[in-house]
Amino acid sequence: MNHTGSLRSSIFCQILVVLLLSGSLFSCRDKQITTSEEQSVTLASEQMGFESIFDGATLTNWEGDSTYWRVENGSIIGEITPETLLKTNTFLIYNNELNDFELKTEFRISESGNSGVNYRSELLDTIPFALRGYQADIDGKHRYTGQNYEERKRTTLAYRGEKAAIYSQENTEKPASLRTNIKNNAWQSREVITSLGNIDSLRTKINSNWNEVHLIIKGNRLQHYINGVLMSDVTDNDTINRLTSGFLGMQVHVGPPMKVEYRNIRLKKL
Repeated sequence: MNHTGSLRSSIFCQILVVLLLSGSLFSCRDKQITTSEEQSVTLASEQMGFESIFDGATLTNWEGDSTYWRVENGSIIGEITPETLLKTNTFLIYNNELNDFELKTEFRISESGNSGVNYRSELLDTIPFALRGYQADIDGKHRYTGQNYEERKRTTLAYRGEKAAIYSQENTEKPASLRTNIKNNAWQSREVITSLGNIDSLRTKINSNWNEVHLIIKGNRLQHYINGVLMSDVTDNDTINRLTSGFLGMQVHVGPPMKVEYRNIRLKKL
């Protein structure tokens, strides 16, 4: 038997296996690097056009009652204490009017808290730091978080898990419409087009700690996302009552002592 030939053959096979394995490892490593780079590019693309509207240290460009609003540890804090109970809801208001935009911000709220992000809202002359308009609802028990609620106006436009269309009110007088068209704290001239998911199942997507709210507000379509999940989607065809521009603001609601925090507030105008 030719042992030399067998030995050479064995060595050749071993070298071949090593080369093949090395190629696979380099291929896997290259694939991981490519995937990582692709993820970074995607993330950068998603953030493109967003600008911070909160500097993390002051309330520059925001207006509100300093009894309830302050900056702490890089976050805007809205807080009600036993000594500062509210008689009416109060807002921290961004001092620029907006029409079409995207907004991303992170929030954390105490269990007893009631808050929300208002947008395309009107300032009230009779009450300081008060807004009337659309709201991405937020509460500590997450019964309403993600729904579309219109503050001081048509009330609930879409519950969490609803894609809804609001009827036109062109042939209805506005004051009478608002008084007579609300039942059980919800606007009656609306149609649920489809379900986005069960209201309680969607609740499981909301954390007990920090969450991200993402609003996409374009034309008459109003989309509220929490942690990347679409929670409510409204198409507002009510040309009498809808607003196409207005103010942005964060709310603290009448009720028991509570605390809400907002950070990383980023805006993209569309």
